Amino acid sequence: MKLRKELWFGFTLMALILAGIAVVLGRAETITNGHIGLLMLALIVVAIMLGFPTAFTLMGMGMIFTWLAYERDTGKTLDLMVQSAFKVMSNDVLISIPLFVFMGYLVERANLIEKLFKSLHLAMARVPGSLAVATLFTCAIFATATGIVGAVVTLMGLLALPQMLKSGYDIRLSAGAITAGGCLGILIPPSVMLIVYGATAGVSVVQLYAGAFFPGLMLAGLYVLFVIGVALIKPGWAPPLAPELRTVRLPLATARFAEGAQRALPALLQALKGRRNADVPTGHLLRQLAVVLLPALVFALVAVGAHRVVTAPAAGPAPAIEGLTELGAAGDAGGLAEPPAGGLEEPPGSADLSEPPGAEALGEPPGAEAAPPADPATAAAAAAAPPAEAQARSAPRGYWIGVGTGAVALLAFYALLSFQRLEIFKMLLSSFFPLMALIMAVLGSIVFGLATPTEAAAVGALGGFVLAAAYRQLTFNVVKESVFLTAKTSAMVCWLFVGSAIFSSAFALLGGQELVEQWVLSMNLTKTEFLLLSQVLIFILGWPLEWTEIIVIFMPIFVPLLDHFGVDPLFFGLLVALNLQTAFLSPPVAMAAFYLKGVSPPHVTLNQIFAGMLPFMGIQIIAIALLYAFPAIGLWLPQLLYR
Repeated sequence: MKLRKELWFGFTLMALILAGIAVVLGRAETITNGHIGLLMLALIVVAIMLGFPTAFTLMGMGMIFTWLAYERDTGKTLDLMVQSAFKVMSNDVLISIPLFVFMGYLVERANLIEKLFKSLHLAMARVPGSLAVATLFTCAIFATATGIVGAVVTLMGLLALPQMLKSGYDIRLSAGAITAGGCLGILIPPSVMLIVYGATAGVSVVQLYAGAFFPGLMLAGLYVLFVIGVALIKPGWAPPLAPELRTVRLPLATARFAEGAQRALPALLQALKGRRNADVPTGHLLRQLAVVLLPALVFALVAVGAHRVVTAPAAGPAPAIEGLTELGAAGDAGGLAEPPAGGLEEPPGSADLSEPPGAEALGEPPGAEAAPPADPATAAAAAAAPPAEAQARSAPRGYWIGVGTGAVALLAFYALLSFQRLEIFKMLLSSFFPLMALIMAVLGSIVFGLATPTEAAAVGALGGFVLAAAYRQLTFNVVKESVFLTAKTSAMVCWLFVGSAIFSSAFALLGGQELVEQWVLSMNLTKTEFLLLSQVLIFILGWPLEWTEIIVIFMPIFVPLLDHFGVDPLFFGLLVALNLQTAFLSPPVAMAAFYLKGVSPPHVTLNQIFAGMLPFMGIQIIAIALLYAFPAIGLWLPQLLYR
């Protein structure tokens, strides 16, 4: 029987892992529990590569090796399993996972992706490689709203791949754009992967979301620049759209008065007061005009709101309380002074201490008789007088620059807005902006501290309901399928956590963690060398393993070493999040390739899909290097908001 290349690769990799462990055990003078822990780690990787379920493999291996670590004490082994499961299930952070997943499945079944892709590729018709660029934008937006890589890649494979192939796009470029864009959902918040890393490494999920926002946008931008560059250098790989694919059919009522009009706004205003609207209902004209004026209205509201914020009076000092004065205001020392240099001494005459004189000897302190009595009328007038109003601040130069830039952009929008573009804008209003509103509501409430991730996930689930209802897709079957798939995915993640907790406990009991730390510390690595070593290992592990397995198995090994090398766990998590994109794009596992192959035409081979994914893997490495060279890309927003 002839084996496929990917099977040969997998078996070879497993053989290398086992051979490496055999060499380590063979060179050891004595086999310690730490070596047994390394053997357990190797067997876990091999078993997962052979196709065994990850969660139950972790639990099974963990219990077997825990039993060995406890010297065959069954009671302690069962106690550890129960305690690990209880600790995981009582983690509040994990509550947000089923809610985010449920939101994703509802949005997926609202059938927004077809309208979103069509409106985006029409809006970008003049951009080189417009179909591939629109595919990346659609994947990024839809993957952000759903977070389900398989669903996004499958739907875009059904929707975008035939259209790109029909337009003459290269198979490799088309496949690479779909698979790379579909994987952005595991990086751009709200991402389940960041929740899993935060719960594993003990890092705030809120800060991870804020930190991953700009790296995710940077990676998506690099993808788009690569596609545009390929389209400019090799136009045959991404030819321009045919004229019939750029045009939009106008509604009949609009076509009656739009003929020959270059700009939509003047034509609508003229139609309202002229004879051209004789056959067009006034209500239709007013609705079109409302859509045209919507950007101007939004711009005015944003400008006025921002002006109120930047010109709000500064908070003044707290009002003084009557009777309190500054320390040292009436004294000669000017406040608190150091005691005399001679040190503390007994007061003079301490040996003859006696009771104070009688009450008749007590008098007012000196100067008290000089204070005039308070006038009741004056005091009442002072109490009734309104406080002095704080003066409003003038708007800073940055505000006016922003308003001027927005005004210029708004004028350019109306100068270029034809009736064809108006129809495209209306398509965007019904597909792009609802999703963006949902995403920004969820992310904004988390990043700005208005809600916890769990509360924001509940808002997102409600938003998914509203979107599905608005697009008339909220049926009993849709809700039932979404609930079933949510329960299935959430159970998988939670069992992974339970298995990881048991496995990590067994690994620590056997001394494997200590052995790994001693090995790493013995190399006397610098911070840069440690980060390079860890990222290379994660990159290699991304070939045979998925991101869930890498996080729950190997992050508990790397995280304890971060303090020694002075690495911020938040920054390390962002590097890992970028690196874990390779888990979906690197053969032989590369699940995104298999999702796409399952829905692609027969002439599209798996090797062509793999070849198309390789340049995007190179872009991921560039993104990791940029994040390391400029950490502010990921750390600026969390530091601005929370530190």
